[in-house]
Amino acid sequence: MVANYLIGLREGLEAALVVGILVAYLVRTGRRDLLPALWAGVGTAVAVALAFGALLTFGPSRLTFEAQEAIGGSLSIVAVGLVTWMIFWMARTARHLKADLHHRLDDAVAAGRGAVVVMALLAVGREGLETALFLWAGAQATGRTTAPLLGAALGLATAVLLGWLLYRGAVRIDLRRFFSWTGVFLVLVAGGVLSYGVHDLQEAGVLPGLNSLAFDVSAAVPPTSWYGVLLKGVFNFSPATTWLEAAAWTAYVVPTLALFVRSAWGGSTPARPVGGTGTGTGTATSTSAPVAAPVTP
Repeated sequence: MVANYLIGLREGLEAALVVGILVAYLVRTGRRDLLPALWAGVGTAVAVALAFGALLTFGPSRLTFEAQEAIGGSLSIVAVGLVTWMIFWMARTARHLKADLHHRLDDAVAAGRGAVVVMALLAVGREGLETALFLWAGAQATGRTTAPLLGAALGLATAVLLGWLLYRGAVRIDLRRFFSWTGVFLVLVAGGVLSYGVHDLQEAGVLPGLNSLAFDVSAAVPPTSWYGVLLKGVFNFSPATTWLEAAAWTAYVVPTLALFVRSAWGGSTPARPVGGTGTGTGTATSTSAPVAAPVTP
């Protein structure tokens, strides 16, 4: 639940910042008449993400066990690839995010109301699909319970609230630090999802070595103990891990974490806290969001 809460919080806050930037720009440029089109695109993106999550959850239910494991393992690996791309993309392009969104919105406004709907759909939809896939993969890895979904829902609700407070200028957050530390956490979570995906493919017979264990600490870390459940829920840790799972986790986490730490902290300038995404004259910095004065919609 903790892992899914933080995933929902981070991904939701990214989407909330994007929406805040777009809304503030339309307000500042006197195009409030296009706000319904913008919200229509955002609503469609949310609906598509929910439908995608439902498809992932209920779609393979009538397949054989081996087919379900093969699909689950493959999608888990895809989810790891997407979330890895996402955290590096944010670290690399955050300081230009506001200007890029403004240029894309200017083009959409010039093309008409329908283009604004599509632009908002694409801007938020990508975040929604990535979030749905990664949350689904994380829930699969930690077990089919309601706790992961509850954690994700709470994280998304918190993100929406924070996004609104940032837009109104009611809070100030060092977003560069927030996204950097949550990026480190996501790399560790993704490593667990990757390991679980490899295990699924082993159970499906796609990969060998299901019975070749690198270690088995089930006696010291019982899966049903509170700390076993905590490790499983946060990092997808399995007390009985095969050699292939351990190799995949190590090959992913060690270089990815080193590269991300270097990208997020190496040679970066000190970040300023963010207190709004409104119509002021501030620019986006390494905080991953614009520094601007609050507005009154």
